[in-house]
Amino acid sequence: MQVIDPRTGRPTDSYPEMDADAVEAALARAHDAFGSWRRVAFADRASLLRRVAEQFRARRDALAERMAREMGKPISQGRGEADKCAWVCEHYADHGAAYLAPEPVDIDGVDAHVSYQPQGVLLSIMPWNFPLWQVMRQAAPALMAGNTVALKHAANVPGCAEDLASVFSDAEAPEGLFENLRIDHTLAEEVIRDRRVRAVTLTGSVRAGRAVGATAGEALTPSVLELGGSDPYLVLEDADLDRAVDKCVTSRLINSGQSCIAAKRWIVVDAVHDDFVARALDAMRAKTVGDPLDAHTDVGPMAREDLRDGLHDQVTRSAEAGATVALGGEVPARDGWWYPPTLLTGVTPGMPAFDEELFGPAAAVIRADDEADAIALANRSSFGLGAAVFTRNVERGRRIAELELDAGACFVNDFVKSDPRLPFGGVKDSGYGRELARAGILALVNTKTVYVSVT
Repeated sequence: MQVIDPRTGRPTDSYPEMDADAVEAALARAHDAFGSWRRVAFADRASLLRRVAEQFRARRDALAERMAREMGKPISQGRGEADKCAWVCEHYADHGAAYLAPEPVDIDGVDAHVSYQPQGVLLSIMPWNFPLWQVMRQAAPALMAGNTVALKHAANVPGCAEDLASVFSDAEAPEGLFENLRIDHTLAEEVIRDRRVRAVTLTGSVRAGRAVGATAGEALTPSVLELGGSDPYLVLEDADLDRAVDKCVTSRLINSGQSCIAAKRWIVVDAVHDDFVARALDAMRAKTVGDPLDAHTDVGPMAREDLRDGLHDQVTRSAEAGATVALGGEVPARDGWWYPPTLLTGVTPGMPAFDEELFGPAAAVIRADDEADAIALANRSSFGLGAAVFTRNVERGRRIAELELDAGACFVNDFVKSDPRLPFGGVKDSGYGRELARAGILALVNTKTVYVSVT
């Protein structure tokens, strides 16, 4: 596994892939560890997660630097990601036992309850864009529930995967509790079919989700899929435009635009469209593009050359179809996988910027006639991960978010974010199942009926 520094396009570190024998040994360790970990008290599981949280905080600078060098994340955002990993560990340490408490059922003459029991080894197939957080939002609830974890990380962040394994090792996790599998997709498919694997979770593209979901389905192994998104942000005529612009631009450029829940389609009603665009252009021009190791950088390079080139192709095809490139849209003449903050206006259905996911620092502005038209345009997508609406009328926003927008997470007057206290996941091509909060831990256990006749 070869690391390519996205700042320069040059190779740096390399890591050997595991062969079938090494994978078998890792799965055996994870399976053996489950036999004892499942019987460990919640308090002791929580104690481990708190030690893991301490490791994330102690290593935040080194972890952030690793992410900057492997996939280009601005270092200030990388530090925040390490802190968020500590938070999710502490959340499940604090609440996991209550989430999984037995639930009595009132039946005459019967002592009945619902019990939540661990299942075994969780195979976690994770992407590169949030290489710590994506892993831990699955690993923390899985481990608190009594499962063990085998991680198949993205090939371009092998150092981040090694760091995660080291975090658990230095937190004195039992052997086999967290196994790092340095494998390709072919071996991953075999691991999915292994009977010791009792659940599979994937964060990735729609194509990867279809493949993993199909293989897991053949093996009758439950899966949770968090896939792509093309999140619509509705800006209504009564919106606070300064707030709307700030939230839209901030969300669109987090992680240099490489986030499934970024604000990708800005759907703005005609009454405030031109004013919004003028303010958004100013806000995007003010962002600093530079070395991700510089704490003042807002936008770093994209993670890989193919991703940068794919984004530019989508921008180009959208312009050829009639969109206006109001900002950016040119590949800079420098080494590395850089792409400038880009704003497309005049975007309509049928253009790549409307129909496809733009995974990088490019936003699409869509003009809507009114609220009803904005809602229809928002829902006219194969994706359904997140959505947001901006209006000074909070009840109006609540109604639209709850009843009108077809997505898994809908926010009012703020950008979409993942939070350990709230379920996270999508509908349609954005996947199925939920992560985080109580729903996330329940997705990783056996919901078992226990029925005892006492008469």
